[in-house]
Amino acid sequence: MGTAGGRVFGPDYRIQWFRVVPFLALHAACLTVVLVGVSWTAVGVCAGLYVLRMFAITGFYHRYFSHKCFRTSRPFQFVMAVLGSTAVQRGPIWWAAHHRHHHAHTDEPEDLHSPRVRGFFMAHVGWFMTKAGYRVNRKYSKDWERYPELRFLNRFDFVVPALFALGVYLLGVLIERRAPQLGADRWQVFVFGFVVSTVLLYHGTFVINSLAHLWGSRRYETPDTSRNNAVLALITLGEGWHNNHHHCSAARQGFFWWEFDPTYLGLLLLRALRLIRDLKPVPERLRRPETRP
Repeated sequence: MGTAGGRVFGPDYRIQWFRVVPFLALHAACLTVVLVGVSWTAVGVCAGLYVLRMFAITGFYHRYFSHKCFRTSRPFQFVMAVLGSTAVQRGPIWWAAHHRHHHAHTDEPEDLHSPRVRGFFMAHVGWFMTKAGYRVNRKYSKDWERYPELRFLNRFDFVVPALFALGVYLLGVLIERRAPQLGADRWQVFVFGFVVSTVLLYHGTFVINSLAHLWGSRRYETPDTSRNNAVLALITLGEGWHNNHHHCSAARQGFFWWEFDPTYLGLLLLRALRLIRDLKPVPERLRRPETRP
């Protein structure tokens, strides 16, 4: 392994193009929108499934499995893991282990998705295509390894996405047959509801690894390049308050009322429904200095 300009190179950090063919194919499949056409129904399904699955990533994969910002029962923990798996971002153990590694080595040579260390492309999308990106460092996932159902989701991470894709297709069949007045058919709903929605979800998630370390303001002098960005918060349901998050990992990432964080509102709703409990707060002493945008 060598370095150049502060960037780390070596066999573990090279993109394994053959292994990422499905990922690339999903992007290419977005071009089929010219074949299936567009309708408001298909766009609505796309937007709805984007929001649902983004919440599953931000609220569950990130704030629960990575940071344990609240508690829940084992059955609902599994429900959250399944919902997160529909985002096609691998299993909860893999996701949590890599994110914890990121926090332990943010913007250091070991950080797989630091734009400072590896450049924008690798930070945004290239890192998880590498051998190092495929691996799970058990040092950061021991607490979740004891659950066989989570190990199953992690080992067979294609099962839930495949079933979800089938479900979206069947939704399209239902709309086509029972509600033809909506002007959408099965393939249109599938392309927009699964293919386009998933690709948008990928890059909506990835911008936090890349742009949230390049573009925005810094309220707190953290030892990394994390930044707060309202635009990214809008795209990611609250994850754009990244400097806040690196300053203090809590259930709420928008520390102040004017910081848009719908994921936190969703968690409050789940708490009201008694599905989760003990949301980790932001200590008042850690909220200062208060700087309005």
